[in-house]
Amino acid sequence: MVERPIFDLEGEVVGKIELPPVFSKPVRFDLIRRAYLSTLASSRQPKGTDPNAGKRTSARSWGVGRGLARVPRIRGEHHPTVGRGAFAPGTVGGRAAHPPRVDKRLDEKINKKERKLAIISAISATGDKELVKSRGHRVPEGLETPLIVSKEIESLSKTNQVKKLLDKLGLSKELKRCKDRWGKIRAGRGKMRGRKRQRAKGPLIIVSEDGGIVKAARNIPGVDVKIVDLISVKDLCPGGVPGRLTIWSETAVQKVGDKFV
Repeated sequence: MVERPIFDLEGEVVGKIELPPVFSKPVRFDLIRRAYLSTLASSRQPKGTDPNAGKRTSARSWGVGRGLARVPRIRGEHHPTVGRGAFAPGTVGGRAAHPPRVDKRLDEKINKKERKLAIISAISATGDKELVKSRGHRVPEGLETPLIVSKEIESLSKTNQVKKLLDKLGLSKELKRCKDRWGKIRAGRGKMRGRKRQRAKGPLIIVSEDGGIVKAARNIPGVDVKIVDLISVKDLCPGGVPGRLTIWSETAVQKVGDKFV
């Protein structure tokens, strides 16, 4: 079994813990990617147009034999719009050719066992230092992953307390990396499509219960806090890439070991 040191709130080693078998499972990159895309697809909101948009008109085709296109034309007499094309997709104010529909299937299904195995693989990847470094995280030499902190971390209620703890764990460069990239303007067309700014993903703190740390850490760029019962592949592997730098509370490690036996 693999052992990891337990740090207190001062960054000092106060003991050791034996990692559960879930941290030694093989990392299945294919299942992680599949589960990530499934989660991403299910978060999309259906959208569609009015089914009658562009169809509220008296336009009818004049048929053949007039030397004109058979496009539907507005009916009537003694009005400027009479004879103007309407209704058809190629006309002004006409219907859309292939509009979005609210009944389109957006979700991507995945088997329960595959999803469970993907989460196990994602948890295991947090203990692989090479994978964590390959994601771009700044991990100090001599510091093993995942980082385990005593259960007192769950009761932190001030942002300054969380920042001090991360600094004492040697993650100052990691926080600086996240801060420098926080709000960076994206290059390309994405600026016009609701994703103007890029935001780096930093450490993920996993706790067994919220004693105030969720609010305390939410204003630190790149840092996320999750309850161990609610973690998903989307949290552990942003972008579908495994190996996020993760800080576990001592009780969260014990709980995840009991959950994934």
